[in-house]
Amino acid sequence: MIHEGLEELKESVKDKKTLKQIERIEKLIEKLHTKSGLKLIAQGKTLKKALRTVTYEEELVKLQIELVKLQNWVYENKKRVLIIFEGRDAAGKGGAIKRFTEHLNPRRYRVVALPKPTEVEMGQFYFQRYIAQLPNPGEIVFFDRSWYNRAIVEPVFNFCTEEQYEKFMQEVPELEHAFIDDGIILIKFWFSISKKEQKKRFEERKINPLKQWKISPIDMQAQEKWDEISYYKEEMFSRTHTSYSPWIIVKSNDKKSARLESIRYVLSKIPYIGKKKSEVSLHPDPDIVQRYHRKSKQVD
Repeated sequence: MIHEGLEELKESVKDKKTLKQIERIEKLIEKLHTKSGLKLIAQGKTLKKALRTVTYEEELVKLQIELVKLQNWVYENKKRVLIIFEGRDAAGKGGAIKRFTEHLNPRRYRVVALPKPTEVEMGQFYFQRYIAQLPNPGEIVFFDRSWYNRAIVEPVFNFCTEEQYEKFMQEVPELEHAFIDDGIILIKFWFSISKKEQKKRFEERKINPLKQWKISPIDMQAQEKWDEISYYKEEMFSRTHTSYSPWIIVKSNDKKSARLESIRYVLSKIPYIGKKKSEVSLHPDPDIVQRYHRKSKQVD
């Protein structure tokens, strides 16, 4: 019915600008007239939200196809890729990693989310347990938090001494330089979230039984220690952002755009086969993903 009405309207309209608007409406209706679109509408979503979700899902699938190509290139060329995801609690790191890995070959990637160190590990070289998780030839490794725990979490919650903190800050740029010099492709993301949005997500986790496992005692103090975390975050950027291992800031108040643009950034940085034939833009939005700069505005 709607399509027939639009066709009749197009036949009666001669103005090119109006015709283009009608054609745009047709495309939007086609997007909503899909299994995903109809399901969202049935769930009570507004047309605007349903359309945004369908558009996001379409874009995500296209980017994930490119990630599969990238993974094949990494495997066939014995490359080693390490992608670090850092950020405040509830910034969306885990959700982004899930979208990165959703359709990858599970034998050729790993997600590393290390628990707190054991008594034995506490007596080892600080980086030792992380070095053991570095990518093998042909593998992509995703770190859901990393050695940068010592840059922010540990000093804020007194899990390390000032001497240990300073030693780490001096060593980490040199260590990352050694990794890169040895051929590891290293990307460091900081998912940036506002205090207001973090609070909102914490409240959602408290009432959602499927997400309550995500809340830890440390998470509950995140809002109280916001300013202290901000201080150490800026120190980390200032002392570990280098030309060879830069920090990439991802504005993540909007989870969907953060996921899409972080994937797009990785695709843009690795010269995999088939990249030029991509059916989706591989240029990340500079308003969402940007290289750290002292003068750049951050939401956190």
